[in-house]
Amino acid sequence: IPVYLMREAELKHGRVCMLATIGWIATDLGARFPAEVFQQVKSTVAAHDYLVENSFYMSEMLGVIGAIEVYGLWLLFKGWGGDIKREAGDFFLGKNFLPKDPKQADEMRLKELENGRLAMLAISGIITMAQSHPDQTWPFL
Repeated sequence: IPVYLMREAELKHGRVCMLATIGWIATDLGARFPAEVFQQVKSTVAAHDYLVENSFYMSEMLGVIGAIEVYGLWLLFKGWGGDIKREAGDFFLGKNFLPKDPKQADEMRLKELENGRLAMLAISGIITMAQSHPDQTWPFL
């Protein structure tokens, strides 16, 4: 399997897990979207089932995620085939936030990769604890 594809997958999973970790903790601590349907959720574990049964927001969310995935897949094949100059995981967003020095930019990319790996472990632990202790929320004390 080409390293380009593996790096793409690792970056995508890391980014998703970083967002999932923050989202899970925020929801368990009481953060909610303002609509009334979101206020009924007791915990993050119950949120998925509740929203599937009681709202149409899940289908809209799947549509947005699907559009992002199609764009990402198009970029993946164009970059892998050499049609465009693209590093794995690059969505052409946020490059202005990277340091101008190439060595420092590489260091920031490495930090993203390592934080993504940590987030993959973190969300795995959070989900395991949430399923094994359904009556508690984060930090599961």
